[in-house]
Amino acid sequence: MAPPPLRAPDLRLRLLPWLIGSSVFTTGAIAQERTQVALNEVVVSGSRSEQKKDDVPASIEVLDRKDIEEQQINDIRDAVRDLPNVSVKRAPARFGLATGNTGRDANAGFNIRGLDGNRVLLLTDGVRTPRSYVFSANAFGRDYFDINLIERIEILKGPASALYGSDGMAGLVNMITRSPSSFLQDGASFGGSASLGYSGDDNGWHSGVSLAGKASDTVQWLISASGSKTHALENMGTNDSANVDRTTPNPERDTNRALLAKVILTPTAGQTHGFTYEHVDKKSDYDMLSGRSKPPLTSTSVINLESETKLKRDRLTYDGRVRVDSALADTLQAVASYQKAGSREYAFEDRYTAADRVRDVTYDEDTWQLVLQAGKLVRTGQDWAHNITYGVDFTRTDVSNLQTGLTPPAGETFPLKRFPDTRETSSAFYIQDELIHERWSITPGVRVDRFDIDADQTGFNAPAASLSGSAVSPKLGALFRATPAVSVYGNYATGFKAPNAFQVNNFFENVQAGYKTIPNPNLKPEKSQNFELGLRGRTGILNFDVAAFTGDYKDLIENDRLVGGRGIPRVDPLIFQSVNIGKARISGYEFKGEFDFTDSGRGFSVPFAYGHTQGTDRSNDRPLNSVDPDKGSIGLKYSASGWSARMDVVHYAAKKRDDVDPTELTTGQQFLPPAATTLDLSAQWRIRKDLRLSMAVINITDKKYWRWPDVRGLAANSPVLDAYTQPGRTFNATLVADF
Repeated sequence: MAPPPLRAPDLRLRLLPWLIGSSVFTTGAIAQERTQVALNEVVVSGSRSEQKKDDVPASIEVLDRKDIEEQQINDIRDAVRDLPNVSVKRAPARFGLATGNTGRDANAGFNIRGLDGNRVLLLTDGVRTPRSYVFSANAFGRDYFDINLIERIEILKGPASALYGSDGMAGLVNMITRSPSSFLQDGASFGGSASLGYSGDDNGWHSGVSLAGKASDTVQWLISASGSKTHALENMGTNDSANVDRTTPNPERDTNRALLAKVILTPTAGQTHGFTYEHVDKKSDYDMLSGRSKPPLTSTSVINLESETKLKRDRLTYDGRVRVDSALADTLQAVASYQKAGSREYAFEDRYTAADRVRDVTYDEDTWQLVLQAGKLVRTGQDWAHNITYGVDFTRTDVSNLQTGLTPPAGETFPLKRFPDTRETSSAFYIQDELIHERWSITPGVRVDRFDIDADQTGFNAPAASLSGSAVSPKLGALFRATPAVSVYGNYATGFKAPNAFQVNNFFENVQAGYKTIPNPNLKPEKSQNFELGLRGRTGILNFDVAAFTGDYKDLIENDRLVGGRGIPRVDPLIFQSVNIGKARISGYEFKGEFDFTDSGRGFSVPFAYGHTQGTDRSNDRPLNSVDPDKGSIGLKYSASGWSARMDVVHYAAKKRDDVDPTELTTGQQFLPPAATTLDLSAQWRIRKDLRLSMAVINITDKKYWRWPDVRGLAANSPVLDAYTQPGRTFNATLVADF
């Protein structure tokens, strides 16, 4: 009797070894069909206009609402858990009133390919969000987001200066908020969703509700609200002492609230006018047991330390799009946005017999952003098409800071400003042309920027310097579609990062202690030149992206560098200043993809990713400590009609001694986290079409491990190393109902 015919999944498994080597050149019907599906994913961050993701000649990561829900993503740290060459620092909250800032900034911000801080541009719906501010014991992070309001996260790796300006030197992260169209499908006039979730790593509850409606053929609306109550991020510490020996988390209570409201008007088929209000409010209360002194006590010993941090952002945005079909433009887009953001750190220190101390520090940004952009499609002959995007971009930000409190250090008087109130203004013209010819896409672009930093002398105790300058940022990308399933791309991009108000005018002086920081009106912008080569395959069974990149950076700004003085109080103090320090090179590679053995939505798939980055300070031939060790992941997912399950293995490579600049740590040797591999298991049960339950067990093996961004600057002989470990085994669950 003849053997039974092979089913499609069995056949693919039998052919797997051959497919790995040859499927990148497959052009069969199944490959072409699935390639078209993959190419339908549209992004906006790569070109400032809607474009198919696989047509962008650069590396870009996209997390949609389905990913956010299934992967139990509750904050920006969760969002990059498995992404190659991307991380978010989240050190434990272990800080004093006036010394140390470990964990003050919570989810501090993104690191993309070895660069972090304000070199990464953060956007919400294309609008700039506030920057970080770190000085001495104060650290204000950049987590001005609520994931429940987000429909999609786009991460562009590599310089985005040519299209977005100086804040995009390392790349950008664009949080795209939810819209009425997310819920109004198949002609529905009302819809929405509600969710309730628990996260075990911070013992937190999360809830949210979204309502959307269609008031008429021309009016749609959305209201989305969310809230959460969480605690400190768990770790593997075991010492519960109420003093500096403590390794378990300090008691912490986090309360987050957010609101999103949208009205979308479409008076004609060629017009769309969107109005958005977004409010994010986050508060954390700390009982800093680790800040208490151990006996024997002296007069200045700390017997109680409490702190409170607040972060708030309000945004109003108008986004209008009109089809004009004129000689200069087919479409016009106008964006006008006002954003008010503020952060506050308050700390109270109860000392044994000495006077108690209070520090109350604020950092505020008020920003206006105006964008006028045009798009034009021009055909030249039968073979060439030019998709031209050009526009002007204006941003004005008023930046301020203030420190008040009780019992200032000897030689200081409250209130204090670490830099003067400053108005930062940038104006730019940009243009990009995507030339399309048969299987080729060639994308040149350029941006011309002018920036001004105008400092206000009022209330500032040092001469306030102003600074202005300009920069031209060209880029060139090319993409060749070798087959319907395979494409090759390359890009060259320049970047620049203008100095900010703090770097130009940072001033701090303690006469009795013998040190001070001084302004530097001669700072130059940081600059970079970056190259990337990539290969993409969409064969239907194997989908993959491979990229290799390298970048040269010069005039990098180092904050608070020692530039003079002998440290003699009142005579010759140590002098610190922000300065341009020289050159660096960052290179690396990454690959990601998925083996897909599903058939009609049922079957197995194997997602995978790996990233490697290496960085060197070329002025002294030392490693760049901002570069993360390698990270890789591989998963096994099974999908069925009513449920799905997934297992993920994530590997964190060890940080090697020869990959660390030892001079960053003034005493002792840097702690080097060893390699670690974790195992996660997640599942989703679609109870009904409109009701689903997602669950996950993270770090099933209860592995004890550390992450490099969190321990950078921590000495190997620290008695509290365990305080910096990641959470052990935890459980997450989310229930979502659509209506």
